[in-house]
Amino acid sequence: MMLGLLLARAGVRVTVLEKHADFLRDFRGDTVHPSTIRLIDELGLGQEFRRLPQSRLKNVVFPVPGGPPVTMGDFNALPPPYNYVAMMPQWDFLSFLAGAAAQEPGFTLLMSHTATSLVRNGGRVRGVRFRTPDGMQDELLADLVVATDGRHSALRTAAGLAPKEFPVPFDTWWFRLPRYPSETGEVAGLVPAFGPGEALLALFRNDYYQMGYLAAKGTDARIRAEGVEGFRRRVAALRPDLADRVDAIESLEDLHWLDVRLNRLHTWHINGLLCIGDAAHAMSPAGGVGINLAIQDAAAAAEYLAPALLRGRVTTADLEKVERRRRLPTVIVQSVQRIMQRAVFVPIMTGKRTKFPAAALFLARHVPAIRTIIPRFIAFGPRPEHAPAFARRAPQHS
Repeated sequence: MMLGLLLARAGVRVTVLEKHADFLRDFRGDTVHPSTIRLIDELGLGQEFRRLPQSRLKNVVFPVPGGPPVTMGDFNALPPPYNYVAMMPQWDFLSFLAGAAAQEPGFTLLMSHTATSLVRNGGRVRGVRFRTPDGMQDELLADLVVATDGRHSALRTAAGLAPKEFPVPFDTWWFRLPRYPSETGEVAGLVPAFGPGEALLALFRNDYYQMGYLAAKGTDARIRAEGVEGFRRRVAALRPDLADRVDAIESLEDLHWLDVRLNRLHTWHINGLLCIGDAAHAMSPAGGVGINLAIQDAAAAAEYLAPALLRGRVTTADLEKVERRRRLPTVIVQSVQRIMQRAVFVPIMTGKRTKFPAAALFLARHVPAIRTIIPRFIAFGPRPEHAPAFARRAPQHS
């Protein structure tokens, strides 16, 4: 959606295919980081964005038994106005981007249109085949196809591209618990709790807690076999202070299971096709960086590809420029995530540890720079992108 908006502002004709009839998918890409907020400001859309329903995540706090909590990351330490992570439902964010893109004459969004395969001719991808809302097959020809269809990308598979998979020790079950009206004021942005072979994350939202339960990969069937009562007991044991509201989990249908993947394509493109976002590099939910890296990919792709698209000829050298620009930050972020997995999540998921490493807590407590470095890395990443000059607009005033 972001790539479509940027290219349309350059004068490129763009069609976005969305397989669903709407954007109503919960707990998918709810974290909008400062790198993305800054990009939105550069597009002149900042005021409208800030009017969307959202919570502001400002810190990461680890409770310490018998002592005061330790702040691992304080986003308030970053220069305003980019000193927080905006937490918002993805459907609001996508609708916001779609509305902005719809103002461009060259932009078309087709809902309930599912890309299924590629159109090839002369050794080059020439377009996509797709399924219409009434189940009919059709095709759309294009100078360039960009696969943004996620970690299970059908277009990536059709191109014969297979990612290298890195081991991940856990899966995540997302759900929500109510935040009572009496619980006024901001609480810690992110509070984790650990137990033998499991962990629980609580993210502050305005009127509820977004909860993430982590357990060893491959245990989904066993957890569901315990039923909703068993899952409630797991949550209450990890967070006794929230035990009075676990009945809000009415059934297992309230759990949104995420098969956590961490992978990366060796090559992100073939002649006429480019993969970006999760289609090129699926990220762990650690740090909530996936959606923001994808948007950084889109910004770089628009910068490098708009001139070629306006000429009507995109070469593999053009696609290679995008991949070369975005590969290093992807590798760096994934390497940090893999280190976190080995140091924190593998020992917890195997039952060898039931708390966050003491050395990390010590450094966070006694080395103030740590509380700035971590938020900076999460907020902007190793190579944040800016909006291309052709896409920038003056702020909109209401």
